[in-house]
Amino acid sequence: MTLPFDFAHGAERAGSDSIKWRRYAGRDVIPMWVADMDFAAPPPVLDALRARLDHGVFGYADPWPGVLEAVIDGIARDHGWRIQPEWLVWLPGVVTGFNVAVRTVGRPGDGVFTATPVYPPFLHAPGNFEQRLVTTPLLRTGTRWEWDWDRSAAALADGVRLFMLCHPHNPVGRVFDRDELGRIAELAERHDLVVCSDEIHCGLVLDPTKAHVPLAALDERIGRRTITLMAPSKTWNIPALYCAFAIIPDGTLRARYKHAMAGIVPHVNVLGLVATEAAYRDGGPWREALLATLRSNAARVTDAIDLLPGLATTPVEATYLAWIDCRDFLAARGLTGSPAAFFEQAGVGLSDGRDFGLPGFVRLNFGCPPARLEAALERMRRAVTA
Repeated sequence: MTLPFDFAHGAERAGSDSIKWRRYAGRDVIPMWVADMDFAAPPPVLDALRARLDHGVFGYADPWPGVLEAVIDGIARDHGWRIQPEWLVWLPGVVTGFNVAVRTVGRPGDGVFTATPVYPPFLHAPGNFEQRLVTTPLLRTGTRWEWDWDRSAAALADGVRLFMLCHPHNPVGRVFDRDELGRIAELAERHDLVVCSDEIHCGLVLDPTKAHVPLAALDERIGRRTITLMAPSKTWNIPALYCAFAIIPDGTLRARYKHAMAGIVPHVNVLGLVATEAAYRDGGPWREALLATLRSNAARVTDAIDLLPGLATTPVEATYLAWIDCRDFLAARGLTGSPAAFFEQAGVGLSDGRDFGLPGFVRLNFGCPPARLEAALERMRRAVTA
């Protein structure tokens, strides 16, 4: 199949401003850690940015009707959820968004719940506001990760005010289905919780049998107690343009959220808004081509890891991130250190599972040209089988 966009070759990032690549400057290490891809942004986004630069004036700006229309239509088109423009609260990033949610909902000493492993800033946000992190582990059952519903329900009774959900999940790659989301909604209702749902990877569902369902779209009851966070940054690979948004249907909760932002959260960069409009309006064909590449890469990672003794992974339903269990390998080798450090010595830079709340694992970013992925997997194979 010939794709209309080139995902076989990535831009040269070594020696650039990329934190992903600068971490290993001067070393023969392939960076596959932080969650940005090695692909150039979609042509419609680049064209829109060039046109805005040609205008030449960069005064203060607020989101304009075209941005609102593109986002609203894009979410309806891609996820079947018709939101209202007044529900949108613009943010410079999703991490800012869930920190504001913690500040909005709880007070010092209150509990903030999440399930581990999880995106590391989830684990730090409660402490930023003198609140308590309350966790339960996700359980790996066969070829996927699932909720421990009994332990989760017990944990929510521990003075929890806010449920922090990662959906689709980073790092385990799950797309939670309607039944799972319904159980989360029931728990939130039973314990009178606000849910902050980080849905930044919603445009990157790889499993063709699954679809992303926004938690707040289930029904009006859960919608009234949900803060949904989205951004174009992961799907269209524009994270450093710093544009995201919260979707908060309930007016009272939205007012509290805005109050928690006041004086500390800056306006969104105008170029980020330009890119957001172009991505949601015109980025669909590029995204479909990207998903074809990511599906192929994901399958290649699964096949390669399955052949390596002591390593295990599960199929990636969404994201471009593979979560790899190295515990048996470490035990067989008598290694007590970090598996990420082991693979770094072998020339592959991965994220350490300890940062996600689960030591003994690594996270691999396969959002890169297939040849680069093959080179990294070969280095891992040589290291494991040596």
